[in-house]
Amino acid sequence: MHVHPAFAEALRQAVLLQDFAATPDSAQGGAPVGQHPSIDLAVVAFPPDEPPRWANVLFSREHPQGVVAHIGREAGAVQNIEFLQDLQGPPPARESIAWAPGADWAALPWQPLQRTGAPPLAAGALRFPAPYPASLLKLLVAVGLGLAIDRGLLAGWPAALEPMITVSDNAATDACVAQLHAVGAVALLNQRLAELGLHTLQLNNTTPAGGWRNADGAGVGHIHMTAWDTVRLLWLLDAAAPPPPWLPFGMRLLGDATRGHLHAVLRHQRLDEVLSSGSLQRHEGWVRGLPDAPRFAHKTGTTDNYASDAGIVHADGAHYLVAVLSNLGRRYAAHEGCATTWRLPALGGALRGLLERWS
Repeated sequence: MHVHPAFAEALRQAVLLQDFAATPDSAQGGAPVGQHPSIDLAVVAFPPDEPPRWANVLFSREHPQGVVAHIGREAGAVQNIEFLQDLQGPPPARESIAWAPGADWAALPWQPLQRTGAPPLAAGALRFPAPYPASLLKLLVAVGLGLAIDRGLLAGWPAALEPMITVSDNAATDACVAQLHAVGAVALLNQRLAELGLHTLQLNNTTPAGGWRNADGAGVGHIHMTAWDTVRLLWLLDAAAPPPPWLPFGMRLLGDATRGHLHAVLRHQRLDEVLSSGSLQRHEGWVRGLPDAPRFAHKTGTTDNYASDAGIVHADGAHYLVAVLSNLGRRYAAHEGCATTWRLPALGGALRGLLERWS
């Protein structure tokens, strides 16, 4: 089990070939974005009869050629990247400010993403502002509900779970977050994620009334995810994956029944519109991406400023985990009904070909 240099380089080249810096930006009148957008991409592949392979590559205006994350042989935490918290502007607007046209990163008040209990970073670690996960955060909410069920704090899954995941319903998310608070499971979730070494996955500053958005004092700059820790979370949700090598044997996130139910809900995903693209075939310029659900059991997240996608793929003889977080939100979409630029499903299609060959 190891980071395979050729695999990491193939991922880096797959991103570079999409020429993301040429993406038109509606916030700039349709002009190309110019600077390389921020993209955090991680993949874990499970080739038949071979050890798992993994890689995490990260791009930004400061790293336009991409950097490869240093990850040890046990698939532990990223060692050479200092993740910075995304930034939210002051009230009353509370807007995302790091990705606004003309934002001067040298003048912004960046703060390190706190990783209490995590291993120290390597000397000379590179900084990377971690894009807000948008509705991908709802995967964390679902995991928190699963933990509450396994601990006997909830009698069963709330009816709001499926719409929260499959159509990203925000009112359903309000109900699920409120339920987490009602049974004291928000602190349980953050604590358990840290215990499992997933230090960059944090659901902070949500409210007992179910608030999780910027206007609630949460959202951007408070709720955090990175691609590598997200694929490791998916590893713990994938019953078909081998034991996670960074944890003691037998250490688990959820019980079998709870994990199985959550995986099934992810397979019901109806928003194939970021790395997969089946929901968008009616639009001119359609690009084939990753396999659609149910073969891709996943959760997406999109806003004007962000696009993310993460899930478990079982398709065409291949089995792998993938997560991407980016600042390529709806303002970069070619059509009003699309969630992001066609370049992201094109990246998904490139990953699909690569992973099928590796399998």
